[in-house]
Amino acid sequence: MPKPTTPKTEKGEPVVIARNKRARFDYEIVETWEAGIVLTGTEVKSLRAGRARITDAYGIVKDSEVWLLNMYIAPYEQGNQFNHEASRTRKLLLHGREVRRLIGAVERQGLTLVALELYFKGSHAKVRIGLGKGKKVHDKRETIRAREQVREIARALKTR
Repeated sequence: MPKPTTPKTEKGEPVVIARNKRARFDYEIVETWEAGIVLTGTEVKSLRAGRARITDAYGIVKDSEVWLLNMYIAPYEQGNQFNHEASRTRKLLLHGREVRRLIGAVERQGLTLVALELYFKGSHAKVRIGLGKGKKVHDKRETIRAREQVREIARALKTR
């Protein structure tokens, strides 16, 4: 069996595996960080095949470490008994000052850590996490209204 390979791009350009489109609709993203992920071998192979989902993924801070919950990485097809658990809790790799800042924001301000996208940067798997404040229903309606206005403008310009 040939090994799954990551699509080749220009040097330094990330290869996106999965995006959480719902996160920017449900949360007002205040700040974002790039974090590494602690993975096993079969998880990396499955990611290279593009088999991951982060729609329900969120982060928690526990014992001065950041953990990512509910990120689904499909079991690797050739993994046999060495395969990984699909939705296990995974540790995120951040600098100490970033973790301290996240602790302050999550615990004191009541913000949420949301996974925005999962990608390869070089040979390393990374996740972009965002510090989000939950939107109210009227904020979501306003987002929908603004999106529809942009579409109508685009349609009007297209027909001209």
